[in-house]
Amino acid sequence: MKKEDTNITDHLIKLEDNLDLYLGQKAGIARTHNSLAYVKYLLGSNEEALTNLKKSVERTKDCYGDNCDERLIVTYGNFAWLHFHMKQYAECKSYLDKLKEIKEQKQPVSTFDVHPHVIGEKAWALFKFSRKYYNRAIECFRKALELEPERGEWNAGYAIVLCRIETKCTSPEDSSAIQQLRRAIETNPDNDELKLLLALKLAEFKLFDEAEDLVERALDKSPDSPYVIRYVGKYMRNYGQSVDRSIGLLKRALEVTPNSGFIHHQLALCYKKKKQEFCSLSDSQKFLQLCISHLEKAITLKSGFIFAMTDLAFLYGEDGQIERADEVFQTALSTAEDKTEDRQAVYLHYGGFQEYRKKCETMAVNYYMKCLKMAPDTRYGIKSAMNLRKIADKHLSKNVNDTWALGILEIIEQVKGGNQSTSENCVHLLESTCNEE
Repeated sequence: MKKEDTNITDHLIKLEDNLDLYLGQKAGIARTHNSLAYVKYLLGSNEEALTNLKKSVERTKDCYGDNCDERLIVTYGNFAWLHFHMKQYAECKSYLDKLKEIKEQKQPVSTFDVHPHVIGEKAWALFKFSRKYYNRAIECFRKALELEPERGEWNAGYAIVLCRIETKCTSPEDSSAIQQLRRAIETNPDNDELKLLLALKLAEFKLFDEAEDLVERALDKSPDSPYVIRYVGKYMRNYGQSVDRSIGLLKRALEVTPNSGFIHHQLALCYKKKKQEFCSLSDSQKFLQLCISHLEKAITLKSGFIFAMTDLAFLYGEDGQIERADEVFQTALSTAEDKTEDRQAVYLHYGGFQEYRKKCETMAVNYYMKCLKMAPDTRYGIKSAMNLRKIADKHLSKNVNDTWALGILEIIEQVKGGNQSTSENCVHLLESTCNEE
């Protein structure tokens, strides 16, 4: 895994937060210490890397007892690898000898050349390190499940990564994530995080009865787990009846993990919803400032948090801080780089900022078009097309022959119809209009 494929500082903070989030889950803590060791190595802190590997061994033995050599294959391999890079060849050889002993004691369990625990841990490592590695992680989880179909760890990891990448489904039956979450819960009946992920997915299809039952069961069983609290808070905000309850839960989670950018972002979204519920200027302003405060904290803790950045920029605009909002949007664009989903999100929100805060329709159209052109069938592409149609329809209601508005509608049809060369010419014409203005 390459350092340039992730924001290494943000990744380090996230892993350190995980040590608190996992609480009594020793297996998860052991895996996190392994990942921390690799990050420390990348940062040139070899002694700290060794310390984390030792802690990984301790947690694994605490969890599974002394007879857990197979679960230590990856950690022993990491020890050998790290000692080799530190030119400590005697220590390297001692760990290689341990691996040899384990291999001789355990006959291969399948035709695969790699041990199932190795391929499963590889899947988790890829998944945790970078979004760029999600497809590779999926491939590894599938291989691990071919070897050990009943193994809860591999079923859980596979379900979680499917949740991260799944975007467009017409029904719960079409959702691979929902099917795998159900399978993962069967093999991990005590994992309340999986129940909440399933609840959030079911709620997308308005299956609220089952979803709310899962939420209540998870919260009753794990009322102090930050992982559970943050997902319950998200569910309450999006689908529940009480934003105040969501805020209370998230504040509890923040007491355990004060450096979680995710929880600060969720709190900001809750206060944003509260702001929309109140009509008085003083209440609205109070909740606006709370939103801004938590979003500023979120992007400080997690510098590459694109969605928090776009939310913050938009709220800066609402607060009258137009120049500051522009700066954050530009930073978000440079941070998103070649990540299609992130860049689309920035284009969509920047278009809204241009339309509603700067009152510049042509620039708004420019950014909506950029978003649409990148990927018309994603949620951001679809939303951009809706915004573009709304602008065009407004002009056509005043003049049915408005060529600019008709041009916008033509581009939408051409982009969605796949006529790329023609649509690119039209987009260039619109962009030149925006630049002239």
